[in-house]
Amino acid sequence: MTLDNYKVVLYRNQPDGWVAEVPAIPGCYALMPTREEALAEMAPVFEMIAAEYRAKVTLCQPTPPKSCMPSARDEFSACGIAIGIATSASNRQSRAEEFERLR
Repeated sequence: MTLDNYKVVLYRNQPDGWVAEVPAIPGCYALMPTREEALAEMAPVFEMIAAEYRAKVTLCQPTPPKSCMPSARDEFSACGIAIGIATSASNRQSRAEEFERLR
């Protein structure tokens, strides 16, 4: 995402100065003496917040729980992805029978 993907609000701060703000992002604002300076300051402020967000996302990647690790003898749903492993002919036969029963 870039700053162009967000709405920037510009308003007068009494008694002097202008505020440029991205309401969708907490803390993303610039207070400057002129409106042009406030708008110009938004790009570095946005980039600073975006870099901080990217760093947090990179550091906070969760490790899948052990229950999501594949097992060679079970059929399970691994973190939202269904994986089935047939381990023997009798196991495949019982699964086929169960599938037919559920139809």
